[in-house]
Amino acid sequence: MAYVAVSGGREAIEESIKLLDFYQSGTEKDIEIEAIEHKLSLLVDRVMSEAGLYSKTYAALALKQSEGCIEEAVFLLRAYRSTLTRNYYTNIVDTGEMRVIRRISAAFKDITGGQILGATYDYTHRLIDFSPDRKIGQFSVSSYEPEEISPCPRVSDELKQEGLIDRFDADNSKPHDVTINMLEFPVDRSARLQTLSRADTGFISGLAYSALRGFGQVHPTVGELRCGYVELYVPYPTDETESLYIGEIIITEVECINSADDKDQLKLAVGYGAVFGRNENKAISMAVIDRELDNGGLYPTQDEEFVLMHGDSLEMNGFISHLKLPHYVTFQSKLDAVRKTRLDPKERAEDNE
Repeated sequence: MAYVAVSGGREAIEESIKLLDFYQSGTEKDIEIEAIEHKLSLLVDRVMSEAGLYSKTYAALALKQSEGCIEEAVFLLRAYRSTLTRNYYTNIVDTGEMRVIRRISAAFKDITGGQILGATYDYTHRLIDFSPDRKIGQFSVSSYEPEEISPCPRVSDELKQEGLIDRFDADNSKPHDVTINMLEFPVDRSARLQTLSRADTGFISGLAYSALRGFGQVHPTVGELRCGYVELYVPYPTDETESLYIGEIIITEVECINSADDKDQLKLAVGYGAVFGRNENKAISMAVIDRELDNGGLYPTQDEEFVLMHGDSLEMNGFISHLKLPHYVTFQSKLDAVRKTRLDPKERAEDNE
């Protein structure tokens, strides 16, 4: 694609940046990073997920700098992430040991460990609260801390014990790191899940919705949705047989159950989704698409390359944004082609000469 040189634009660009500073400030009142981090926590969690960097403070800072634009915030956070060194890889996290703050199942009314509603908008009235100053609840964090934390067993494990869902041996091969290596199709499952986890929430949700409406396999059931804190460990620097605790993160994990084809008998299969923070719809959508890709077929949701190559929020918005760049030469050629069709045959022949 050819471009003509853009000259004399330096002053205009500098003034544009000054005007952007004005829009970013807007008012003398400032928003503290801590306020964004805690008052807009679901938005912060979404940015962390799509950026692939777990840092609530930096995600809040990126949102403030970008005037709340999710795509721009993801861009900023990923750019910062690319400057960080990688000293260690954490050990595999056992989410069965999760410190659960919310856990539900749409498949069973009674599950071992019980349904834990937690904090959710699912049971609220969708009415705007016009109170000028919303008061913080009277409950403290300590009010929700149990005396003893008991891990909740997985719903799918019980179905596996009955032989209704296939068991697979643990894959101890090194995961494909999509932030370093390009995708090569067909991709392994680790690359697929990483890509879906970092994909644009709206894109993944839209694809899952299309599958539910008939452009995919039959309607899945949420076997289990759990949200909570998981502990992270890295191998001890001088002794890899020992582990060093480095902190905990909050994640949302979903297993969607669907029927699967089998030559001999009907069985069940599971789609999996896991994302940073509290982001239930994306985790559910991810689980739906994971199962769609496993199932395969003719629909877009079952096309691995289509799904994985078009969901990245950074690349998707970057490519759309590039349409704002100068396309003078290519557009002039289109104009010339259109104008030639308006000429009568004689003039067109003369023009071609």
